[in-house]
Amino acid sequence: MAKIYYDADMSLEPLQGKTVAIVGYGNQGRAHALNLRDSGVSVIVGARRGGASWERANSEGFQVTEIDDAVSSAHVISMLTPDQVMPQVYREHVHQNLSEGKALMFAHGFNIHYRQIIPPKFVDVCLVAPKGPGAQLRSLYEDGKGLPALVAVEQDYTGNAMQIALAYAKGIGAGRAGVIETTFAEETETDLFGEQVVLCGGCTELIRAAFETLVDAGYQPEVAYFECLHELKLIVDLIHTEGITGMRKRISDTAEYGDITRGKRVINEASRKAMKEILREIQTGEFAREWILENMAGRTVYHTEGKRQSEHLIEKVGEKLRAMMPWLKGSS
Repeated sequence: MAKIYYDADMSLEPLQGKTVAIVGYGNQGRAHALNLRDSGVSVIVGARRGGASWERANSEGFQVTEIDDAVSSAHVISMLTPDQVMPQVYREHVHQNLSEGKALMFAHGFNIHYRQIIPPKFVDVCLVAPKGPGAQLRSLYEDGKGLPALVAVEQDYTGNAMQIALAYAKGIGAGRAGVIETTFAEETETDLFGEQVVLCGGCTELIRAAFETLVDAGYQPEVAYFECLHELKLIVDLIHTEGITGMRKRISDTAEYGDITRGKRVINEASRKAMKEILREIQTGEFAREWILENMAGRTVYHTEGKRQSEHLIEKVGEKLRAMMPWLKGSS
């Protein structure tokens, strides 16, 4: 069973008298910075002078400096830039400014696990990964609640790395919900797998395939959109709050019978075989190498395939139907 920490198990004391540098003031970085500051932790922001992040962090009352200066003056450096730019930021601004006993903090293990960043042996390397977007992390904190998070230590130079990570997790409010101990490898591999097989890749392809099946059979695209995309939120919300069994209790008996008797014909042995192959690519680093090379080559597949899929009929129909429901923009 997983080891779970709650607020009562954590203390902010390991961060007292220390400064946390937030490198990357985007969706996650802003939420981490604001929550930590509101918890009484000393926070500075490292950013590119004159950039949008610099201006926003400065307007919200943070001391903002060039990244090199932030790293030099901080005890904990939280790397919150996008995965694909983080290695360059690390090489150019972070590595040479690290000194003995500092801690490198990450919210996703990709660059450490796949060795795009190799920290020196004289620093702690930790992970605190909130299980949700930064905006939600911030809004829950402001409501006195918390977003669950994962915590891990890859390198414990000081012998105090886990205490630093837990203090950081408490500071962003994650201890209010619960913090699950894991490893960089487990966090990275399961995160990529979930995105590719269920949350993004698998889900979007299932939606498009079902939509195409109905349209090809002669049904109106607008009706197909409602059945295969729009109503998905209703079911996902029920699963999110009640679990699969709880969701089944709240739908019609006809829908439940179709669920328990037809689902395995869609997600069958061929689907499971494909999932195992995708997991193998993640575990061996094959996917990571592909993504790294894709970025080095100018993202040709990323842009061309993304554009092709954005022109699918379901996108055109969806844009028209969502315009009929302006309240949707305020529901996410």
